[in-house]
Amino acid sequence: MSEGAGEARVAIRVRPGASRTKVGGSYGDRLVVAVSARAVDGAATEAALAAIAAAFGLRRRQVRLVSGATSRDKVVALDLAPADADRRLAQLRG
Repeated sequence: MSEGAGEARVAIRVRPGASRTKVGGSYGDRLVVAVSARAVDGAATEAALAAIAAAFGLRRRQVRLVSGATSRDKVVALDLAPADADRRLAQLRG
């Protein structure tokens, strides 16, 4: 994870088509986000952003995609203090 001006950035790995939505675990240095939505017309990306928001206790509008719109590997920006994001990220990675 890296820091920007007043935001935290998190690298994620999206697993579309899962039986249920779950945020947790690691894929290399990325946080795994499994979503039931398929990777069609951005549905999996939107579901992943909503799941990240819920996992970090944020509103959906406080999470935005920085890179990776058409990739399973994405970077998201969170409107959250980097120290708080680091603590929650460590919990989610287990």
